[in-house]
Amino acid sequence: MARPLTVMLVAAEASGDDRGAGLARALKRRLGDGVRFVGVGGARMAAEGVASPFDIAELSILGLLEGLLAYPRVVRRADQTAAIAAREKPDVAVLIDSWGFTLRVAQRLRKLDPRLPLIKYVGPQVWASRPGRARTLARAVDHLLSIHAFDAPWFEAAGLPVTFVGNAALTLDFSKADPDRLRAAIGAAPGEPILTVLPGSRPSEIARVLPAFEAAVTLLKADRPELHIVVPAAPTVLDAVKARVAGWPHRAHVIEGEAGKLDAMKAATVALACSGTVTTELALAGAPMVVGYRLGPVTYAILKRLIRTRYVTLFNIAAQAFVAPELIQDRCNGPELAAEVARRLDDPQLRAAQVAAQSAALDKMGRGGPDPSEAAAAAVLKIVEARG
Repeated sequence: MARPLTVMLVAAEASGDDRGAGLARALKRRLGDGVRFVGVGGARMAAEGVASPFDIAELSILGLLEGLLAYPRVVRRADQTAAIAAREKPDVAVLIDSWGFTLRVAQRLRKLDPRLPLIKYVGPQVWASRPGRARTLARAVDHLLSIHAFDAPWFEAAGLPVTFVGNAALTLDFSKADPDRLRAAIGAAPGEPILTVLPGSRPSEIARVLPAFEAAVTLLKADRPELHIVVPAAPTVLDAVKARVAGWPHRAHVIEGEAGKLDAMKAATVALACSGTVTTELALAGAPMVVGYRLGPVTYAILKRLIRTRYVTLFNIAAQAFVAPELIQDRCNGPELAAEVARRLDDPQLRAAQVAAQSAALDKMGRGGPDPSEAAAAAVLKIVEARG
């Protein structure tokens, strides 16, 4: 019997875990029992057959100072990941997002087996900051699967072949989401407003962003006792979110699981969201939102000099406008966040206008294109075949 194609998938964050699981499913649809998976990932990739040797939550690091402090752990886990490749002898390795960690893994895999095809799935946002990373990536891997149509020129100029596969977040299926199910679960009557709070999927985001969101929610609840608060929590930070929300002076419902998250997004009168993939998902759900984010002060001071775009939210970048307000760093505080949310809770016309503008921006981002997981699977198999 022929040896199955061995695909190494490596992801270190919740969004990468989603992409890795989607790619694994697409490869299984094409190859059936003719493919097996090894590598590193979270719960969703584990369900598709990727047995991770450690919890990826410890690698969800954002910030220069945090990165320096975590460096020994990142190196140790990169070594451990390379050891999987040494033992399992994959035919191809797909390294998903998570710039710092996957770059170190790529360097180790290259040294281990120079012939192993290395594919990066999701490139660094060089059009926003640090364009030199395009050259760094070109030296480290053989091919990039990009999720943004505007990525290719940056990386191809550095000599890295690029295949645009599209953004999996744009294909999120809300057809089975049921806002009434969410309302019944939390005891919300049909006309009562719901604020859906999404505080991020990294431990550092829970530490820096959730306290500001908590302060905003406390102010909003003081003026609006009828406001229902739901907090969908990513698996990577579930325990931390539960612990923090348990201490709030008012009732809030922590929502677990993907189905519950989609229900909560569809049910949202307004959402308060940490910048990231979740903002695209909320736009797909038709939820008007306020976006907040905080970095460590040193990281922010450095990045402020490097950033080349006015916007951090992808649909704002696509629209080249603040379709959703972005309250970053010092502006990510209780009073300012609460004021922006309150404007939307009080003004149905403002909510409707924002939802329409978000939808138009999603079209600019490529909504309605081919399924990204299928496109990524086709690209991976083509690269493997070309290597012979």
